[in-house]
Amino acid sequence: MTVARLGRSFFDRPTRIVARQLIGCELWTRDPGVERGVRIVETEAYVGRDEANHANRGMTRRNRSMFGAPGTLYVYRIHRVVCANVVTRPGQAVLIRAGEPLGGTRELWAGGPGRLCRALGITIADDGTDAAAGARIRFRPWRRRPRAIVSGPRIGISRAVERPLRFAEAGSRYVSSPRPWAGSAGKRPTSA
Repeated sequence: MTVARLGRSFFDRPTRIVARQLIGCELWTRDPGVERGVRIVETEAYVGRDEANHANRGMTRRNRSMFGAPGTLYVYRIHRVVCANVVTRPGQAVLIRAGEPLGGTRELWAGGPGRLCRALGITIADDGTDAAAGARIRFRPWRRRPRAIVSGPRIGISRAVERPLRFAEAGSRYVSSPRPWAGSAGKRPTSA
């Protein structure tokens, strides 16, 4: 039986829409003898003309994967932490922030982009991987409808923080802190 996967057309849409619609979808990795998966519960969108976007000033050696085909992974390291994004449009991507473990993960906690990558075995070597058609890393549609999805300010960045481009499944214990439904700096998050 072939398992459905999210193909290129899913990712080839406006970044905010993809970021929101990835909530509840699954991300799986396959290595010899082990398959690991999470149900995505938190994402962040990095759009055009966005000061926090690594591609805001154009293509560099570090961010060139962000200019790949929709569904390409942009994986980078920051402060010894590996983070994985999936490309939507040229120079735009969605950061996969947190996931609910489904199977085979080395860690029971996949809250936060670094922990998520560790749990799935995603490394800097996966930068440029085609997750829309490749064999090792793939996204699958959700099997369980997400609860309400909320949006709020992105976290872990210093520019364009106030933009409500962070999406999360309301009430999920796997969402990283601070949780968007709890409010931030006196602002109430919005349902997305």
